[in-house]
Amino acid sequence: MKKYRSNKLILILAVGIIFVSFSFQSKFFEVAKQIEIYTTLFKELNMYYVNEINPAEVTTRALKNTLKDLDPYTNYFNEQDVEAAKIRREGEYGGIGASINYTDKNPLIISVYKDYAADKVGLKAGDIITKINNQVLNELEREAISGLLLGVPGSTISLEVNRQGTTLQFDLKREKIEVNPVPFYKKIDNETGYIVLSRFNQKASFEVKKAFQNLQKEGIKSLILDLRSNPGGLLGEAINISNFFLPKDKVITTTKAKVKKWSNTYLSRNNPLDLEIPIVVLINGTSASASEIVTGALQDYDRAVVLGKRSFGKGLVQRYRNLSYGTQLKVTISKYYTPSGRCIQELDYANRDLKTGKVPKFSDAGINEFKTANGRKVYDGGGIHPDIITEKEVLTDVTKALLKSKVIFNYTVDFRRKNTNIPPAKDFRFTDADFKGFQNFLRKDTTFFTKEEQAFIKAFKNLKAAQHKKVSKDYLRVLKTLKEERIVKLSSNKEFLKDQIKQLILDQYYYQEGIYQNKMNDDSTIIEAIELLKNKKRYSEILAGTK
Repeated sequence: MKKYRSNKLILILAVGIIFVSFSFQSKFFEVAKQIEIYTTLFKELNMYYVNEINPAEVTTRALKNTLKDLDPYTNYFNEQDVEAAKIRREGEYGGIGASINYTDKNPLIISVYKDYAADKVGLKAGDIITKINNQVLNELEREAISGLLLGVPGSTISLEVNRQGTTLQFDLKREKIEVNPVPFYKKIDNETGYIVLSRFNQKASFEVKKAFQNLQKEGIKSLILDLRSNPGGLLGEAINISNFFLPKDKVITTTKAKVKKWSNTYLSRNNPLDLEIPIVVLINGTSASASEIVTGALQDYDRAVVLGKRSFGKGLVQRYRNLSYGTQLKVTISKYYTPSGRCIQELDYANRDLKTGKVPKFSDAGINEFKTANGRKVYDGGGIHPDIITEKEVLTDVTKALLKSKVIFNYTVDFRRKNTNIPPAKDFRFTDADFKGFQNFLRKDTTFFTKEEQAFIKAFKNLKAAQHKKVSKDYLRVLKTLKEERIVKLSSNKEFLKDQIKQLILDQYYYQEGIYQNKMNDDSTIIEAIELLKNKKRYSEILAGTK
C-alpha cells in the first residue's frame, strides 16, 4: 500500500513538472514568436518602404508604444534617455545651469539657476536659444539639443539667443550642476523649522539631515516638512528620511511583487535623529511615490500630523533593468504598502478599458479601513488623506487649459521686461491691479484659445474668400466676445492664478529661493501649520485620535 501511494505521489509530481515545463515553454515560444514577427517586419520595412527610415527612432517609438498601455511608469530608455535618467537620480551633471523647455522648434529658457554659468553671463527666462556652437537647432530633436548643451564641466559653449527679437551672443563654461533636493530651509519664527524637500534623488537624505541638524543648532522646537509637489524618487532615500523621526527596527514600507525576491519588508535600520519634535508634513495632489511612503509611515505611527490636500496615489515601485547596447527598461515590479497595510495606489492600470483608454480607480470598488498605532482610522485606495484637509480650489476647464499653455510664462517675461525692480521677495504681492494687467495681456495674446474659440476660428478659415468679406466684422465681434467670456471664467480662479503668476515672477527676480521666502509669509498652508504647532493641545489630540 505504501509503495502504491509512493508511486502515485511520484506520478502526480511528474505530471505537475511536465505541466509547468509545458506552460513555461509555451510562454517562451510565444515571446520568441512575437520577436521573430517584429524582426521580419522591420527587415521588410527597412528594405522596401518608399522613404528612408531611421531604425533607432522607429524602434524607440515601437517599444515606447508597446509599454504605454501598461502604466505610465514602465518605460524604455535609449542611450540618451539613460543618461538623462541618471542625472535625475544622482542630482548632478555638467551643463549651463538653466531649466529648458523643448516643446518649440528652439529650446526656451524657463528659468536660470542662481550663481551658475547661465546666470553669470546674463541669460534670462524667455531667451530662445537659436544656435549652439554655431549649429542651427530648429531641425534637431530634443535629445540632440540636450546633448549639445550638456558636457564635461569646464568645457566652453557658445550660444546665440533671441531675446524679444534681438540676437545676442553668449560664451560660457559648463559647470557641474548639483540639483539640491532641499532647495530651501529656514527657521520661520522662534520655534518652528521649515524644510522643503523637492525630490528624492541620491542626495535627499543627506541634505534633509544636514538641514535638520542646522535648524536644531538654531534651537527649533517643531518642524514643518514640505513635500508638496514632490513627485518622489528613490525608495531607499524615503526609508532613510522616515528613519530620522522613527525608532530603529520599525517597518517603513512593504513591497509585494510577482518575483519573490522583490517582495520585501523595509525597516528603519539606524538610530533616529529625533523622536520627540512635533512635525507637520505638507502634501498636495502632486506629492507622489516616495513622498507618500514618508508621509504614510509618519502618519501610521502617529509621528506627524499631515496637512494639505490628498496626495497623488502612486503605490507602484519601479526598478531599472539593463538591456543591450546601453539601453534600459524601467519596469513596475511591485506595489508598496504603508506600515498599517495600506496600498495607496489610485489607478488600476491592469483593468484599463481598451476601447476608451479609461483607467478605473481602486476606490470605485470601495475602500478599506486601517488603523494607526494610536488606533486612528486611515484608508487605502487613493493617496494619503491628510489629517487636516486644506480648502481645495476647483479649477475651471479654461483655467486648466491656460495652465497647459505658455501664456502665464509669456506674461511674466513681459512683466520682467517692463519692471526693473520689485519689492524684496518676502514682501512681494501680486495685487488685484496687477491681475487686471494680466487680463489686458490676455486680450492681446494670440497663442491661447479655448476650445470654443478654436472651433470658431476653424469654421471661419474654412469659409470661401468671398464669404470672409461678408462676415469679417461679425467674426471679429464674436471673437472679442468669446475672449471676454474666457477672461470672466478665469476670474473665478483669480486667487489661484495670482499665486501661480507670483511664483513665476519671483523666480525671475529672486530664483527659487525667493519663492520660498515669500511662501513663509504668504502661504496659507504654512501659516496654518505654524498655528497648529503652537496649539500643542490640538496637535496632541489629533495624533491621539480624540479630535
